[in-house]
Amino acid sequence: MSLQWTAVATFLYAEVFLVLLLCVPFVSPARWQKIFRSRLVSLAVAYGNTFFIVLIIILVLLLLGGSGVALSDSGEFWGVPEPHFCAPLSLLRRLVTLISAQAALGASSQAFRKQAEGASQAARQYLEDNDALRKVK
Repeated sequence: MSLQWTAVATFLYAEVFLVLLLCVPFVSPARWQKIFRSRLVSLAVAYGNTFFIVLIIILVLLLLGGSGVALSDSGEFWGVPEPHFCAPLSLLRRLVTLISAQAALGASSQAFRKQAEGASQAARQYLEDNDALRKVK
C-alpha cells in the first residue's frame, strides 16, 4: 500500500474511532458538553470550518494522486472511486452537534423540573396558609 493510501486509511480509521468514542453509552452528554466547551476544543472549533475544508482538499488530493487519475478533454475524471470519505467527516460533525444539543436540552429540562417543583411547593405553602387563615376566621 502506498503512503497516500496509508494516510487516507489512517485518517478514516481515526474518524471511525472518534465516532465510536462519541457513541459510548456510559459517557453522559453533560460530560461531553464539558469536554466540548474546553479551551482546546473551542480553539479547534474556531478554526474548524477551515480545518474541515483543508482536510477535504488533502483527502481529495491523496485519493486523486493514489488512483493514477487522468483528465479527459472534457475535464472529467476517469477511474476515480467515489469519495465516500466525506460521510464520516459530516457524521462526526453532526454527532458532536447532536450530543451538544442533547446536553443543552437535558440541562434545560432539569431547570424546568426544579422550577416546577419550586412552584408546586409554593402552591402547597399558599394552600396551607389559606387553610390556616380559614380556621382562624
